[in-house]
Amino acid sequence: MTLEASFFAAPLSRRGVLGGLAGGAAALAMPHIARAAGDKPVLVTSIRSLSNPYHAIWKTGAEAFAQSVGAEHVTLVSEGNSEKGIADIRAMLAKTGGKMVLNSDPNDTPDARPIVEYCVKAGAYVCTQWNKPADLHPWDFNPYYVSHIEFDGVKSGSAITEALIKAMGGKGGIVALGGQISNTAAIERKRGLDQSLKNHPDIQLLDFQVANWKATEAYDLTSSLLTRFGDKITGIWAANDDMGTGALEALRAEGLAGKVPVVGIDGIKAAIDAVKNGEYAATITSDPFWQGGMGLSLGYHAAMKTFDPTAEPKEHREFYGRTMTITKDNVAEYIKTNIDAKPAYDWNDLWGRCEGQIRAS
Repeated sequence: MTLEASFFAAPLSRRGVLGGLAGGAAALAMPHIARAAGDKPVLVTSIRSLSNPYHAIWKTGAEAFAQSVGAEHVTLVSEGNSEKGIADIRAMLAKTGGKMVLNSDPNDTPDARPIVEYCVKAGAYVCTQWNKPADLHPWDFNPYYVSHIEFDGVKSGSAITEALIKAMGGKGGIVALGGQISNTAAIERKRGLDQSLKNHPDIQLLDFQVANWKATEAYDLTSSLLTRFGDKITGIWAANDDMGTGALEALRAEGLAGKVPVVGIDGIKAAIDAVKNGEYAATITSDPFWQGGMGLSLGYHAAMKTFDPTAEPKEHREFYGRTMTITKDNVAEYIKTNIDAKPAYDWNDLWGRCEGQIRAS
């Protein structure tokens, strides 16, 4: 795979993962000012938590896009509380009179419907990412529900499983850490794990536990699993890098880092460093910087009448975005082009990373 300039990750330490950003998240949760700049809508990002480095990078991408068009940007954080996430969006719709663009990563799959319905009722343009019910479609809410973006979770879950099994030498025992039970990405990534394991009879799934995307929960669960299974654990699978780096901390505490390979998804800085250091077998990035900016760009251009969402094909309304698998074979080049150097983004290239229409479940 050819590396491209697709990702800029601010250096986030392990301490930041575990809570150094939490104070900032609270301050940004409910902004006191929301106004349109001239004829431009207010740009609004709704994400789970800034203590998660993935969403912290997402916010940075959103701010970069807002700066590129000279529009005001507001970040809302749900802190994993669906009711709060939806209530904050409704409050922002009221404050702006509907003159806003929303890029939302709903906290849970069912949350997408009320979020979309409230935006449509207010005349605000909305893009969702990752989570939505299978029967909720942008073309049923024209023109305001612009697009939904996902990343093929089954493909990613399988890819990191194969990388882990390769690092384990094709045999041994795995413990797996999953995301929220009803979360679309968590469900699909687990399906990818299960599909790959069917092809590897010498690999045993010792246990699967839900750690809710959180490093702290993953650390505690991994510590318990290490006590329970001991040296039967020869690999750790995590559905995201926040949990993966939490598991890695537990391995470090036992002197096992680099001896028991770990895999995850999101491509956060701590995971990239772990791949470089030989503690992580692989991570996959969906480029949260791009997600944060492009989700707003799609809605902004629809609101500014640069394009008509209703005239776009379905593969532009519900689509898979591009991902990249990062292993020891390409990590040095990835760091050079995406971390040491800040890549350039063309926010007007709305469909450049479209990888086809999302499959029906």
